[in-house]
Amino acid sequence: MELNPDLQEKKIFLIEGLKRTYKGQYDAIQPLPYIKDRLYCVDKVFVEGGVEVCLAPELTPGTRGSWERLDSYKSIYTDFRFKSKRRIIQGEPGYGKSTLTLQLAYDWCNEVSDSPMNNVEILILLRLRQLGSVKSLYRAIKSFLLFHEPRVSKHDIEKIIHSCSSVHIILDGYDEYPGRDSNDNDDVHRIIKMELFTDFDVSLTTRYLPECLTEEKKRAKLTGFDDKARDEYIGKTVVGNNDEAVAEIKQRLYENSILADICQVPLIFVMFAHMAHDQRDFMKFKSVTQFFKHMIRCFYDHLKQKFKDNRSNKFYIHEMEHHELDKIAFEGLNKKNQQLSWIKTGFRQRVGPEPYDQYISIGILVEEDEVSNDSIGNNVSFTTMVRFYHKLFCEWYAAHHLVTLVKNAHDLSDMLRFLDPFDLQYLFRFACGLDPDAGKKLINHLKRLSGGDTFAILCILEQTGDVNDIMDSVKELCSRTANIKRGDSALLQRSTTQLLEIASKHNIPISCVDLDDCSPRVDESGLNLILQSGLSLCIMRSLQKLEIYDRNRRLTNKEVAAILSYSSQCTSLKELRFQLYDLPVTIPVGSIPSSLKSRNVKVWNRIDLVTNRRLNLQTGQWQASRDDEERQPTSYVTTSHYNQPAANRPTPDDAAQERTGSRKKCTVS
Repeated sequence: MELNPDLQEKKIFLIEGLKRTYKGQYDAIQPLPYIKDRLYCVDKVFVEGGVEVCLAPELTPGTRGSWERLDSYKSIYTDFRFKSKRRIIQGEPGYGKSTLTLQLAYDWCNEVSDSPMNNVEILILLRLRQLGSVKSLYRAIKSFLLFHEPRVSKHDIEKIIHSCSSVHIILDGYDEYPGRDSNDNDDVHRIIKMELFTDFDVSLTTRYLPECLTEEKKRAKLTGFDDKARDEYIGKTVVGNNDEAVAEIKQRLYENSILADICQVPLIFVMFAHMAHDQRDFMKFKSVTQFFKHMIRCFYDHLKQKFKDNRSNKFYIHEMEHHELDKIAFEGLNKKNQQLSWIKTGFRQRVGPEPYDQYISIGILVEEDEVSNDSIGNNVSFTTMVRFYHKLFCEWYAAHHLVTLVKNAHDLSDMLRFLDPFDLQYLFRFACGLDPDAGKKLINHLKRLSGGDTFAILCILEQTGDVNDIMDSVKELCSRTANIKRGDSALLQRSTTQLLEIASKHNIPISCVDLDDCSPRVDESGLNLILQSGLSLCIMRSLQKLEIYDRNRRLTNKEVAAILSYSSQCTSLKELRFQLYDLPVTIPVGSIPSSLKSRNVKVWNRIDLVTNRRLNLQTGQWQASRDDEERQPTSYVTTSHYNQPAANRPTPDDAAQERTGSRKKCTVS
């Protein structure tokens, strides 16, 4: 549709206004919340973490569908297999969903040539948590993106947008949208369900998959920082082209191996990297609780240095006494639909004006304007909302209140009915680390949950900070096959990988690790096996047997060589088994490590229920084999929350039972 000269001019004002708003947002990235004067442009800090896409949806509950890793976030928009007008980008809190949207806005504003946003005529980026009761997209654009542009009205926006040949709408943070999962027929839900703007491209970021979405929508998932992404961030943002400084920060992370999991969360790793660089006497941490306590102390120390007067005593009081803040955080998490933001006036009154102002100054709390429910017509009013800088901070303070409740409670089941440890793992870990008595009660509670035993071991470590206290449990875990399955929750996969790393570092024999439909790949360093969930397994020198099961994946010679190289560094390995993989007919002899040959490691490939082949390490040829060792049964430790076999996996009733033996499943206690 061709615009008249007046609207054509307003279109220029609209685009310039959008770019002005986005520039104000992407130029204000703050890696350390307590250092307000250290702001970065998103292009200077953005680093690509893991991205994978769902090429086939889940067929049954508990299965994960078919997911594949992408090389870049740009492939979400350029890969022909992912072509769609509606895309969902999922990611856990702190995994960079909002930062990615700002990078896309930067690309659009600056006409970055290789960006998928380069040919987009108008980009609309809205933070859904701010919308309040606003049901109209045009009103939201005017209120939040063009509030400073009086020459463009809501009706002008509607006419201009419909005249454009290419419009991309990004709706950021559906999980924080006030109208999420409601039956309201607002514009947001109509857009998602393809009832509005069917010709426009729409991207939705969210922590979870909304109920209103159908399986036809294309889904991508951010899986966090691997070693490559962490190295890139350190070099790009923290120390520049200083290889020695990069190595020093990496060494500090390796020295704090208990933090490896939490530093997979990009937001937390960013804070860790800056703190490790700024502090020459950066300490070693024995638990995540200890690290978080140190981080909060750094927040307060920075503020105290600004005010070297009698206010420092008040800072100390509020640092140590925060009971009302604890209670608010706990109340927000302990409900069916979690509350992660509050109206400022009521929140400030509850915690007290002075403590509240400190929390804001330090960066623990963040203020943000939201359209008020009493807005009428074109008269838009705003309500200031307050939220924690990150959900982990909410869990930290909620854990303090949880400790108080647990110490005085006799039955925890009812009190914790809305606190899912598989969603709020750090709430439980923090509580166990903060108080030994409360920790004992929580650990006993966790052990009674399906799949909670492995997580309970980590909570014991959090409670004591001493690896020796969990050694018996780790040995029990490693005496049987540790099974990591695609359908397992992230919490269970993380718990298992961390415990395996502890076992390897303490030279505890690991009988067998079975990766069930996890589609592992070796990272560029060759030192980590990356699972499809984005989690990694370091080189396990005490591992004796590795099984990799995948029914649908085809491996190239390069991928097989990488897995063989990784396996050769597991110096106790005796057997490597590929289950139902489509492998190359011949493996180049030059890609078979000499250490596998010298140790005569057995490499098997089971191509169907009855046929096994063994790799001749000298020739690279697969040879049919019916070795008697194939008949030996294996005991299993499962980490599955659902305690179910993976989809399509052969059971003991299959014809292969005679060859493989029954698989006994049991949990660690």
